[in-house]
Amino acid sequence: MKQKVALHTLGCKLNFSETSTIGKQFLKKGFSIVDFNDKADVYLFNTCAVTEIAERECRQLVRKALRINPEAFIIVTGCYAQLRPEEISAIEGVDVVLGSNEKFEIFSLLQDFDKKELSCVYVSPKDELNSFGLASSTDADSRTRAYFKIQDGCDYKCSFCTIPLARGKSRSMQPELVITEFKRLLEQGYKEIILTGVNVGDYGKSFDTSFYEILKSLINVEGDFRLRISSIEPNLLTDEIIKLAVESEKICKHFHIPLQSGSNSILRSMQRRYTVEDYKNVIEKVKERIPDCGIGVDVIVGYPGETEKEFLETYNFLVELPVSYLHVFTYSERPDTKAININAKVDISERKRRNKMLRILSDKKKNAFYTFMLDKELDVLFESKNEDDTVKGFSSNYVRVQTKYSPELENTVCSFIGNQIRNGILLGEIKEIKKSIASKSA
Repeated sequence: MKQKVALHTLGCKLNFSETSTIGKQFLKKGFSIVDFNDKADVYLFNTCAVTEIAERECRQLVRKALRINPEAFIIVTGCYAQLRPEEISAIEGVDVVLGSNEKFEIFSLLQDFDKKELSCVYVSPKDELNSFGLASSTDADSRTRAYFKIQDGCDYKCSFCTIPLARGKSRSMQPELVITEFKRLLEQGYKEIILTGVNVGDYGKSFDTSFYEILKSLINVEGDFRLRISSIEPNLLTDEIIKLAVESEKICKHFHIPLQSGSNSILRSMQRRYTVEDYKNVIEKVKERIPDCGIGVDVIVGYPGETEKEFLETYNFLVELPVSYLHVFTYSERPDTKAININAKVDISERKRRNKMLRILSDKKKNAFYTFMLDKELDVLFESKNEDDTVKGFSSNYVRVQTKYSPELENTVCSFIGNQIRNGILLGEIKEIKKSIASKSA
């Protein structure tokens, strides 16, 4: 009988990409992959260390897995494992802790998956974090969208962030390998490839190339596909990249651009590489060139030293900014970061209040953007059939849509016109099923 493995991911899209790659290794070794809530022989957790909540959730999930199967073999990897291996190995029932270099070497490091009395820890020191590891994955929608990791690590020194400690210095996949792996994903039938990395806009500097150059190469690959950029720093979203998105239908009209704070004094304390004015200029430049572009924003509330005045600077800045949605994070003290030593802590209840205010603002921004999209033609890549005989998809500019299911819509780009908004989804009708995703010359 096949052994069963359950995989669970915490954190960012990059983690989901890497979990899928790990899962493929298990499949090649004869395992079957089951849902986390089902009984499995092996449970693997790919963790995040951005917030204390992610760490706490990891501990809770380990306990839950052992309630389902007390004899299960428990593997914990990811950023939390790299940063706090001793804490994880002390969790009752954890068998193996794998660091960032080791996560793709499971079957080289482990001879069997028999439960152990003591945890084994395989974690390289942070100054040896130099492996890359191929990573690509499906989204929750079968063969429609794939995450593709082309960059890992980060050279930035943001005062609140542990990612450079967990993932090491910035490094990129060889350009030739990017093209090869990209073509392989297209051969598997994916129509949307999401380029991911810790700092994807930093791609290529060790090869004397750039993210712009790899984008140009990818859109010239033959095939029926579109590219989406998972997230890009405002100082790395260049005029060249914006121009390429204007000219090529193969690049989604959607950018997710971290802000973190709308206060220059907080940005300086965070050691970010831009000012509020710089950020505003980037957003205005994008919207001027691509008026229907969807723009997402990361923002942190409750950072040490953030007074009510500085929070309101952020709030009012975002109110006026032509963006589509916010990802709001409550600041969480992280060991080994500069910010943890700043004395002016913000009360937890105040952090929660500010988070709630920005989440409400995000809902308003999203609704306004969706309303602006009513009665407009949107290019939508549809997924698989839902239980209620409908089908959902994402537009190029990242509007979530839904319409009546028809088999020919699956994994197909269609012209869609929305006529109403319900529960945060744009409902409407198909105007045309497109035979290909056209691309103007770049």
